[in-house]
Amino acid sequence: MGDYAQSTTVAAEPDALFRYLSDVHHLPDYFAAMREAEPTGSAATGDVPGGAEEVHVVAEVDGERKEGEAWFDSDPALRSLRWGSEGPNGYHGELSVNAAAEGSEVTVTLHTEHVDGDRIRAGLEHTLAEIKRTVETGTNPT
Repeated sequence: MGDYAQSTTVAAEPDALFRYLSDVHHLPDYFAAMREAEPTGSAATGDVPGGAEEVHVVAEVDGERKEGEAWFDSDPALRSLRWGSEGPNGYHGELSVNAAAEGSEVTVTLHTEHVDGDRIRAGLEHTLAEIKRTVETGTNPT
């Protein structure tokens, strides 16, 4: 079992950054393995936060295409995202955007039963680096 968290500072206004990150269609921009993310228009079911929506996702994991349903919940007042998927790894995470002296601090927290900690930490680092690169180079609409 593992809980992992990492943060970075991004030179962007917090509300604009959160609007960009909370758009489901932008998830593949910054999550390395994700290839597609589309809201299904349905409320998520099962053991998920109230108000979460179901999202159909396509990812490439270890060179293999994985397709399935996940849930995604956005709280603009807290500038917080939560997501997860059903499965044996108990995978879920949270992303928060907070004001910082140099723009915004983005923190990503993950929980998984998967025990490859080095790989998960590397994935978090890559995700935060992609957010920073995409936003700071102006390749997104923030």
